Amino acid sequence: MLRVTTVEQARTRLRGTVHQTPLTPSNTFSRMFGCQVFLKLENLQRTGSFKIRGAANKIAQLTAKEKAKGVIAASAGNHAQGVALASSYAGIPCTIVMPKTASLAKIAATQGYGAEVILEGDGFDEAQTYAMEQAREQGRAYIHAFDDEAVIAGQGTIGLELNEQLPELEAVVVPVGGGGLISGIATALKGIKPSVRVIGVQSAAVPGVLENLRRRTIKGVPRNATVADGIAVARPGDLTLPLIKKYVDDVVAVEEEAITQAMVLFLERSKLVVEGAGAVGLAALLSGKLQAPGKKVVLVLSGGNADTNLLARVIEHGLGHAGRYLTLRVTLSDRPGQLARLLGLLADTGANVLEVSHHRQGIHLALGQAEVEVTLETRDPSHAQEVLAAVKAAGYRAEVVV
Repeated sequence: MLRVTTVEQARTRLRGTVHQTPLTPSNTFSRMFGCQVFLKLENLQRTGSFKIRGAANKIAQLTAKEKAKGVIAASAGNHAQGVALASSYAGIPCTIVMPKTASLAKIAATQGYGAEVILEGDGFDEAQTYAMEQAREQGRAYIHAFDDEAVIAGQGTIGLELNEQLPELEAVVVPVGGGGLISGIATALKGIKPSVRVIGVQSAAVPGVLENLRRRTIKGVPRNATVADGIAVARPGDLTLPLIKKYVDDVVAVEEEAITQAMVLFLERSKLVVEGAGAVGLAALLSGKLQAPGKKVVLVLSGGNADTNLLARVIEHGLGHAGRYLTLRVTLSDRPGQLARLLGLLADTGANVLEVSHHRQGIHLALGQAEVEVTLETRDPSHAQEVLAAVKAAGYRAEVVV
């Protein structure tokens, strides 16, 4: 089984290849949650995520013959870019198999790091099956995203950095998908300071590790849609699950609303772009799944490669769930000046009008009536309720559009 000495050897190999990412305190989140919160900024790592650590450590240990043949991997995002860049540094050929559904931005980024990209299958599982077949047929090294000791050890170098950056660390909160990141960090920290609590966080949409913690045989779970696609792994690894059982103190799952709120909070309060997978630690604090009063707690922000189109939708969804967006459907008399009167009322409440849609036809509208759908920016949930109450008090028939 993996030991801390293996992680220390990985760190030696990775010097000059990966960044030692900053560990920064967050006064805002510390006040919000009653503990001392620190952020480990792996979203500022090369390629925008921690994945290059494991990929580079694995590639560094390949034989000359293996390097000459090149490597192959399957990924829809961060692992693809990590393997591609690590291969470029090593000067070896690299092929990444990505599903046909992969975003154009991630395909372009992977190609930009020097990899050949093959699109195969409608999802990750099909892409991985094809990549492993090609690895066997061509005699190429397959770089697994998490279930490989060298990859796990590379990810574990984060734990060594944390121990040096914050020796009084009491708890670390780590995103969990296949388990490579948390296995490596937990192995490193528990080998140095066993008192440190290591807590994993999964998306409730794909709780692969949680579902398998009490099983003797590892089984996959359904892969439901989640904004935390970087940890949407149906089945933990044969190597990672035993390490999690041995070293990790707890694993919790968080819902989509908490994840999107966390992403928005990182943008607003910390000025950080954090992808869904990287935001689950903060989501655990927001949802009350994690409480550590007075403790020194590190949240590992595992990546920042959020698709810009998705990010725009996430911001809107997160603000809506937090009571910062309010959409009302209001019935008016279809007479001149009525819309202006409604908008004046809304302005008096302090709400900011973002969008207005005006309709004169509808099966539920009587003759002489019109319907307005107005989207507003509000300060918080209580302000949203004040706005709704003011509209109804003025005699309007109004309802909230969910």
